[in-house]
Amino acid sequence: MTCQSLKRKPLVSTLKNVLVAASALAVLGACSKQAEKTEDIRPVRAISLASSDVDVNAEFSGEVKARVESRLGFRVAGKIVSRKVDVGTLIKKGQVLMQLDPQDLQLSQAQALANLRAAETNRDLAKAELQRYQELRSKSFVSQAVLDAKDSTYKAAQANVDAAQAGYRGQSNQAGYASLLSDVDGVVTAVSAEIGQVVAAGTPVVNVAKSGEKEIVIGIPEDKVDSLRRVPDVQVRLWADPKNAVAGKIREISPVADPSTRTYTVKVSIPDSLAEAKLGMTAVVQFASKTPTPQIKVPLTALFYEKKATSVWIVEQGAVKLVPVAIGGVAGNDIVLASGVKAGQTVVTAGVNLLKPGQKVTILGNDGVGK
Repeated sequence: MTCQSLKRKPLVSTLKNVLVAASALAVLGACSKQAEKTEDIRPVRAISLASSDVDVNAEFSGEVKARVESRLGFRVAGKIVSRKVDVGTLIKKGQVLMQLDPQDLQLSQAQALANLRAAETNRDLAKAELQRYQELRSKSFVSQAVLDAKDSTYKAAQANVDAAQAGYRGQSNQAGYASLLSDVDGVVTAVSAEIGQVVAAGTPVVNVAKSGEKEIVIGIPEDKVDSLRRVPDVQVRLWADPKNAVAGKIREISPVADPSTRTYTVKVSIPDSLAEAKLGMTAVVQFASKTPTPQIKVPLTALFYEKKATSVWIVEQGAVKLVPVAIGGVAGNDIVLASGVKAGQTVVTAGVNLLKPGQKVTILGNDGVGK
């Protein structure tokens, strides 16, 4: 073997290695695929527009209550010895609800009667003396001054009798107040005292709801009070009978918000024809008013402002386009559109500032508008 052959052998080996490496790279390049370019599709939220002539459409749940509900209490203090009713008891006018221990009141009545008898005795004695002195005066046996004194004594005795009679009548009334009577026909809605309890005069012990007119008591948020105050169409439905709707009438709106709920109490009168309405039932009050022409409403978030122009994004065939609109007013939390869109179109309500004309979008949700 020559020196020249020895020099060529490493060179040939190197060339073979280069060719093998090139072949391997070619095979790997053939196996790998070029990454496809993905289209930018942005997720958005949208609504389907609908036109409606309903301006205000709100519902609030409430409770059926009596128009008149009284909290009754004894007119005198004492210890309760008898309770004649329970919650839910139907009562009549004049029916006994509770009774106090009458012993002390009866003793006071007896004392007043004794005072009256003593006053009457003194009056009778003064009257007899006056008559005798009148006879003596007619015979000039006594002076006129003595007769005047006897006459004054008699009048004072009569005044004492009148005072004693008034005291006796007052104590008799007090004794009668030991029994708590109902002033109206109705039903007992609460009992707040039991037998053996000592109560002060005027302390409420029984709640009575008067039979007759009923009403629905609801709470309205402060941002709805002014708009609902002017709504003429008020419908009432019982939760137990949702298909039967009757006309109601706003009777009273509280001028002060409830400190715990921050809502305004509204009382809605219901007609007597809703006889199935029982006290404590759940009811729904619906407020609805109509506009002269149908309106299209969108949330405030659907508006897109650019170059002092107001527009909305309309979705058509999976892409968006910018459409100028004219604002016709405000309806609660929504915006009334006077022109630029029509019912049935789909409008983007979230993500309007991240879109561009012709951009592909996917809708995350559809909610109705103007219902």
